[in-house]
Amino acid sequence: MEQIIVFATLFIVLVLFAWGRIRHDFVALIALFILVIAGIVAPADAFLGFGHPAVITVAAVLIIGKGIEYSGLMDLLGKWMMKIGNNVTLQVLGLTAMTGIASAFMNNVGALAIMMPIAIHLARKSSNPPSYFLMPIAFASLLGGMTTLIGTPPNIIASSFRMNEFGTPFQLFDFAPVGVIVLVAGILFISLIGWRLLPKRSAEKSEKDLFNIDDYITEVRVTARSKMENSLIENLKKSTKTDIQILGLIRHNERIHAPDPKEELKVDDIIIIETDADELSNFLDSTGFELVGGKTLYKEAGGSEYITTTEAIVMADSPIVGQTATSSQMRTRFEVNLLAVARRETKIHRRLDQIIFRTGDVLLLQGKANTVDEVIKTIGCLPLARRGLRLGYQKKILLTMSIFIASILLVVFDLLEVQVAFSLAAVTMILSGILPLKDVYTSIDWPVIVLLGAMMPVGFALETSGGAAAIGSQILHIGTSFPTWAMIAIVLIITMTLSDVINNAATVVLMAPIALNVAHGLGVNSDAFIMAVAIGASCAFLTPIGHQSNTLVMGPGGYRFTDYWRMGLPLEIIIIIISVPLIMFFWL
Repeated sequence: MEQIIVFATLFIVLVLFAWGRIRHDFVALIALFILVIAGIVAPADAFLGFGHPAVITVAAVLIIGKGIEYSGLMDLLGKWMMKIGNNVTLQVLGLTAMTGIASAFMNNVGALAIMMPIAIHLARKSSNPPSYFLMPIAFASLLGGMTTLIGTPPNIIASSFRMNEFGTPFQLFDFAPVGVIVLVAGILFISLIGWRLLPKRSAEKSEKDLFNIDDYITEVRVTARSKMENSLIENLKKSTKTDIQILGLIRHNERIHAPDPKEELKVDDIIIIETDADELSNFLDSTGFELVGGKTLYKEAGGSEYITTTEAIVMADSPIVGQTATSSQMRTRFEVNLLAVARRETKIHRRLDQIIFRTGDVLLLQGKANTVDEVIKTIGCLPLARRGLRLGYQKKILLTMSIFIASILLVVFDLLEVQVAFSLAAVTMILSGILPLKDVYTSIDWPVIVLLGAMMPVGFALETSGGAAAIGSQILHIGTSFPTWAMIAIVLIITMTLSDVINNAATVVLMAPIALNVAHGLGVNSDAFIMAVAIGASCAFLTPIGHQSNTLVMGPGGYRFTDYWRMGLPLEIIIIIISVPLIMFFWL
């Protein structure tokens, strides 16, 4: 009976993960609560997963990765990248190599977040479509994670299963013999062939090309004959029944950014509005306002030099996901105007205040130049404009790398457990001022932490209920006459397939017990099968939903769902061909 409940729960989990409407951490909590209510997981053990060494290690690595970003190291490397010529092959090679190396020692998404603005700027500078660069660096971030224990959460989880199996976890560079070769092969394929398979789309040429913003930003003047004189700004939309957005108010040649909705309109006030041609005509008829000659007056008003527009992409853990510009109070709370939204290859211009934000949406935001970057970070978005060097941080590169290398040496020489060593490094970076205290908790990907903490007991339930053994025996039955290398390939392919539709950390939690049972049935070294699961979990190359890195580049790159197969399928075939014999050689 326990097995039936566990299998039914896992089926629900897989369906919800694939559906994608409920965030993955909540799906994991739902599964955990079902098993607790069913009596399969003891209530006292329900939240022990949050204290698991793998979960602590992931959190520490995320903080360290943010510290490396704040040190200025990646900014300096990015500046060097700008010197590459206009040869696309060399550009892709440089970007993917740097992304792959960075993601070996920091979170995949963190490495991608650093490289995306550089890639987009490089594309614009060389007049090449961003679609040639963004998917390659997203894939490189996944490939780089395969190379070290801390490169990606799946490796840390796989190591914890080895700890349960043999009493010793994988060491920091145990993944390198297979991972580095796969990384090199993957980067060479992407740089020489892969990018040529991608569509040539120029969705992100520039802010104006992306959103055609000047097509619907208009200035209108309040006249003496206007029907709306002395009306409140907040009543304009309701009274005229038109779809407009108030972006600013110019009074006595001084610009009021994000004006108070309770502000009364005066004669000769100039309102900067966003709308399309049809709505503009209806608005003018309803109000009696007149168009201002030209569209540049607001740029010349006092204070306008402090107003800027910038692109930002919505991250998976952003607090505005599932909200609208109105419900998130963008204007009143954050003092930014939402000018436009681009979703995948679609440009969205109308009813901006009613658009529900999704992961990967590209927003065009207008705000004060001295605060807009901080606002973008607060609302959980990633800036896509080229970022300058962080003044004051470059001098801490040496200190940052010294702390990081010291923590690695502590692990390599078995002086401290990995979770202790990296937690110590994270705290040291905070105390030394490398990472501001206010950014410590925002640097942690909390949905991933909750996912891991909740899925750990679910994975153990799969094992203790006999479910993993049952699935393993079925795989063995199907492959009765298959050699060991074929069984490794089967486990690898199944894991790859799962990682394309569900979170890769959850994939390892589900597949590792099954792989161990297959290894036991064959009577061979379990390490080979655990390694196959770890490699397969990082191969989410076929869909934009398998990994957050893939989702983040979909909008800025103008990709469609099926575009990921173009480069992803041959890449996965190459990885299978290369990794299976490597796993056999190093781990069997």
